[in-house]
Amino acid sequence: MDAAISVSGLVKRFGRFTALDRLDLKVEVGEVHGFLGPNGSGKSTTIRVLLGLLRADAGQVRVLGRDPWRDAVRLHRHLAYVPGEVSLWPNLTGGEVIDLLARMRGGVDEGRRADLLERFELDPTKQCRSYSKGNRQKVALVAALSADVELLLLDEPTAGLDPIMEAEFQEVAREEVARGRTILLSSHILAEVESLCGRVSIIRDGRTVSAGRLRDLRGLSRTSVTVRLQRQDELGDVPGLRVLDVVDGEIRAEVDSDRIGAVMALFAERGIESLVVHPATLEELFLRNYDDPGGVKHGVPTRPGLPA
Repeated sequence: MDAAISVSGLVKRFGRFTALDRLDLKVEVGEVHGFLGPNGSGKSTTIRVLLGLLRADAGQVRVLGRDPWRDAVRLHRHLAYVPGEVSLWPNLTGGEVIDLLARMRGGVDEGRRADLLERFELDPTKQCRSYSKGNRQKVALVAALSADVELLLLDEPTAGLDPIMEAEFQEVAREEVARGRTILLSSHILAEVESLCGRVSIIRDGRTVSAGRLRDLRGLSRTSVTVRLQRQDELGDVPGLRVLDVVDGEIRAEVDSDRIGAVMALFAERGIESLVVHPATLEELFLRNYDDPGGVKHGVPTRPGLPA
């Protein structure tokens, strides 16, 4: 198996509306892959196709080497899914739900289950009708993370969790990858994705507009620089340098990633008194694909759509 998830040219239509328009996605085995896009971009539709809940209209889709539409039952013994909005059986306890889902997925690691219940501070003896949104989310997370599966599909998994539990989730996710599991993580919390993911795919209007290793995608963006120089002459025409403003002798600028070395050498020639460099964040990479007021970015036209 070359990849845990391999999607090429995926098309999904709902009547006249095209939700997924030749979308590509590749998730390598043993990684946390970030899947980003605003509401209406097609993230949740893609995940439903991966789960075998929707049938693709065109393109190729393979999950753990199988067709999710034809082999959904078999695949669901090897993967676990956590949605952003969790609905549970109200008359069952949290522990009973975890055990029920575990049996559907081929078993549970009892030691892992107990550890996760303690770390997420979840009382499994309470009926689900009494749980808050955050506790319902914890039930789904414990069920998925303690299951004996190869692939985790997590769609806004920390929705409703407080910051302490979000941090605990990140630590648990790292442990899962260390154990050889693969995670597709869809999240609006960009700091969470940046902390966990080595590779990301950013989608817009049903198409992939950026994909790859996070460090490589950063190289496609400008680096923010704040510098104070002994001499500030002739900076306006320096290739790769865009001066944003100068306040009390302090220069705030952006530098093209492929020109950082040359610009730093130029700064050194002029005598650096202070220098602060901020590499591009995931938020900046994300916004770069959505900040075009004209409705076109990377040749992809925007259009009204259904919720993701």
